[in-house]
Amino acid sequence: MKKTLILLCALVCMGTMTAQEKTKIACIGNSITYGAGIKDRNDSYPAVLNRLLGTDKYEVRNFGVSARTLLSKGDHPYINEQAYRDAKAFNPDIVTIKLGTNDTKPHNWEHNAEFKDDLRALVTSLRELPSNPTVYLCYPIAAHRLSWGINDSTAYHHVIPYIAEVAKEMDLPIIDLYTPFKPYMHLCPDAVHPREDGAAVIAYEIAKVINEKDPKVIKQRQKDALRMARKAAKAVK
Repeated sequence: MKKTLILLCALVCMGTMTAQEKTKIACIGNSITYGAGIKDRNDSYPAVLNRLLGTDKYEVRNFGVSARTLLSKGDHPYINEQAYRDAKAFNPDIVTIKLGTNDTKPHNWEHNAEFKDDLRALVTSLRELPSNPTVYLCYPIAAHRLSWGINDSTAYHHVIPYIAEVAKEMDLPIIDLYTPFKPYMHLCPDAVHPREDGAAVIAYEIAKVINEKDPKVIKQRQKDALRMARKAAKAVK
């Protein structure tokens, strides 16, 4: 009986250790991260990212909130959201920050002088977590026309350079989503929010940076993800 109990305890401990071995990723962002316009949020880019990296090794959670800004004086600051507090409570090993799109709206961009300070503050608050996560800064994807006041020119000429400056200053890795997504802007029916196959493109670009050691596996999974995403997109039409 005693031996059986010891064996059961050992198995439970092994199971706990296995669960703890997963790398936890928190995806912070706006409606594009949340998956606005996508029928099933299992096809949002954080969910696809998890499948690309492997659900056996990674746990990716979506902390995106629609319309949110990086700017603390924006109309809907991300730092005021429960999702931000939840992301920190998750105590992730990796954080991706994809904010800046809504900051380009004229009434938000009035406070652009504080963009870099607000980004530094956000990164610092995440770096202070017990897990000491690696923080990736993502460039926003391109918008192919003005929608909801979102200005692609402001994103390209100002937001991206600001992010690059902070990344260099704080020694942070960058994930360029703007350049590789340019050829896929047609996958955003409303000019801003990608549909399922567009989300798969974003997920791939993030996955290949995070898991650069295994590009062949990621590439194959990308093909599978794109095929499934296109099927999902057709089903929505």
